[in-house]
Amino acid sequence: MRLDTLLERLEYKVVQGSAETEVTTLINDSRKVENGSVFVCISGAVSDGHKYAAEVAEKGAAALVVEKDVEVPADVTVIKVEDTRYALALMSAAYFGYPAEKLKIVGITGTKGKTTTTYMIKSILEETGHKVGLIGTIEAIIGEKKIPAANTTPESYTIHQYFAEMVKEGCDCVVMEVSSQGLMLHRTAGIPFEIGIFTNLGRDHIGPNEHKDFEDYKRCKGLLFKQCRLGIANVDDQYFEDVFSGATCKVETFGFSEKADLRAENVRLVSRPGYLGVAYHVAGVMEFDVEIDTPGTFSVYNSLTAISVCRHFEVPAELIKDALKKAKVKGRIEMVKVSDDFTLMIDYAHNAMSLESLLTTLKEYHPKRLVCLFGCGGNRSRDRRFEMGEVSGRLADLTIITSDNPRFEEPQAIIDDIKTGIGKTNGKYVEICDRKEAIKYAISHGEVGDVIVLAGKGHEDYQEIKGVKYPMDERVLIAEVLEELKEEKQEKDQNK
Repeated sequence: MRLDTLLERLEYKVVQGSAETEVTTLINDSRKVENGSVFVCISGAVSDGHKYAAEVAEKGAAALVVEKDVEVPADVTVIKVEDTRYALALMSAAYFGYPAEKLKIVGITGTKGKTTTTYMIKSILEETGHKVGLIGTIEAIIGEKKIPAANTTPESYTIHQYFAEMVKEGCDCVVMEVSSQGLMLHRTAGIPFEIGIFTNLGRDHIGPNEHKDFEDYKRCKGLLFKQCRLGIANVDDQYFEDVFSGATCKVETFGFSEKADLRAENVRLVSRPGYLGVAYHVAGVMEFDVEIDTPGTFSVYNSLTAISVCRHFEVPAELIKDALKKAKVKGRIEMVKVSDDFTLMIDYAHNAMSLESLLTTLKEYHPKRLVCLFGCGGNRSRDRRFEMGEVSGRLADLTIITSDNPRFEEPQAIIDDIKTGIGKTNGKYVEICDRKEAIKYAISHGEVGDVIVLAGKGHEDYQEIKGVKYPMDERVLIAEVLEELKEEKQEKDQNK
């Protein structure tokens, strides 16, 4: 293909060579350059692609797209653009034949709720015969294929590669999580979103390699609503108007507020052993009753979001109700039946904000005891450990401190930091470093009416220790624990 075909939607300057140069592949990783490639030099947080200009030219790159000056042999075409990340996004779309234009794309941004809501929307749309692709924090789903995710929103090249595969698989729509990082780094530039969704905004992702401050975080969230046809927003969120201040799309709202276009009324909690849910009446632009198999207010918001979207795909209320009952997300308030006496669940809550939200929600069900098992990741902010310890100490009746992904730190040092946080409260705790033993303790000491939450790992199926990821899935650990407890009971009975 010709280079100018890939550049057709960009403003650019030919520094040397010709835009009519024939190229073979579009690459932004210097290690993958081959003869005839066009290499896009990205200035990343860790490495700057411009530093590899001479190296990729030697490997046979036919052209380079840059935002800084580089020196390469005269037979290599050099194209200068204002922003190479933006250029990569638009060139990727062209490279794969603009697959996004053959799909209806729903993008979800917000601090919490993105993952659960994407699966809810996928579940509902599939009930009505749509073939739905998914891109998110846990995985990308293309037909029967599931690809584990490295980032919530992948690099733009990967996104368009996925879109192209989805079109080939017969998908007619895609639901995807759109992170503020993805928006800031132009990973989603040029995608014609049919619907953009704003769930909520909390003070997260502020730091040297993320957003410089909260204002920047807020601004980046708002970028989605400058590139979608319809924006659907949580009107109850205090930052709703800030995020939508520069919106160019049509706007609809959901929430509890009377001014919401779609709202939840008469919310009631549903509880029985091994099951926590919520029921409510949908009012406004649609009217029906609904019950969801996940607890709390945020489940109401997540389901309202899904209903708001599916209304625009003309999904009937009865199908929405059925699909919401079936929608399950691995590691997001995932209930695992282990006893008729108490409720056990797995959740990804791995920072103070999400843990507080989860435990506050579960307390509303008035469990006999709320038991919280968690650890914290190594080589991450120590503040997170103090904060999570304090939250669990304050809200849980018993905290079981254990190991998460210690990475290159000593697990005991992380546990000691969590204990410092708990020390600011009157909370009771036990410490059991081995996660499986900690789960065994939680299950074997479960009492009638307890709610036990295993927090922090969620959908993860590994434990990272000293640079190695060892297989570890909490569902497997629970099954092993139940088998061990059964054998121990049989042995005990025989010895009577």
